[in-house]
Amino acid sequence: MVDIRTGGVLATMRPELRRVEERLEDAARIDYPAVSELILGLVRAGGKRLRPLVLLLAGRAFSSDPATLATAGAGVELLHTASLVHDDTVDRAALRRGRPTLNSILSSGAVILLGDFLFAQSAMLAAATNSPRVVSIFASTLADICDGQLREMFVAHRLDQTREEYERRIFGKTASLFAGAAEMGAIIGAAPEDDVRALRGYGSDIGMAFQIVDDVLDFREATEQLGKPAGHDLTQGTVTLPTMIYASGLTEGSDALIRLRDVVSGDNDEPAAVQRVVQEIRASGALETAMREAETFAARAKERTAVVPDADTREMLIEVADIVCERSA
Repeated sequence: MVDIRTGGVLATMRPELRRVEERLEDAARIDYPAVSELILGLVRAGGKRLRPLVLLLAGRAFSSDPATLATAGAGVELLHTASLVHDDTVDRAALRRGRPTLNSILSSGAVILLGDFLFAQSAMLAAATNSPRVVSIFASTLADICDGQLREMFVAHRLDQTREEYERRIFGKTASLFAGAAEMGAIIGAAPEDDVRALRGYGSDIGMAFQIVDDVLDFREATEQLGKPAGHDLTQGTVTLPTMIYASGLTEGSDALIRLRDVVSGDNDEPAAVQRVVQEIRASGALETAMREAETFAARAKERTAVVPDADTREMLIEVADIVCERSA
């Protein structure tokens, strides 16, 4: 079972999250025992289940349909897991949350097919809600995720990216699933249309904050916390908000800017060079500035919860925003 901390929203929602977990594990099992155990290991290492939690809370805010909400929540989390499998294959990542990735154990062809299997299973869970609108949101969210991943791939190793490009990319890659989860939950909960839109906005803002925090943690935390080397995004040529903020303060032709460009472009991938740039970004104040941006998104998400009629659920949605900004991995 997923490790759920005591106290607050995660303790209150523990029974509902367990239902999600049960449906998730059932859907992730396949007929090949050894491979099935690998997939279940990946699924069980899924952290706090924030995406299904957002969906459950959005539904709980208006009416109670626990079985359908749990099924949709499992579909959302399995979609997320499938996207990670493909993401790790594209990045050729060896570790995910400190565990070996599937592509470090199996052939790339097998991993892609397993990712496709998980995508199919997640779609079946969405269909099991018997809501054409939920299925439509699920499909458009999958398209957004692919769009975000493609944008990340096509702009890799480019330092001259705009803030608009960055935000569009991370919306697709991360925030779209939070937005879709909140919208699906609100629809299953039979929320009024204005409230559905407000909760989709809540999910979008939470997702944007989540990804910015992720980008900060990539520089701030050690390998033990991340399960991957600090500065991994730099080695992949992925330009994130902390890097953009840092670069904007550098003088053209300066040694620091040359070092940064060499690392981002892949011209210098020596670990010592990468770590020097990581240290320079850490010391520049860029991480703190990026965190303030994440907190701005989280604050806007909290404001959107005003539409939620149930005070307890509203407080839990606000707590999720705090969890997103306070996490360390």
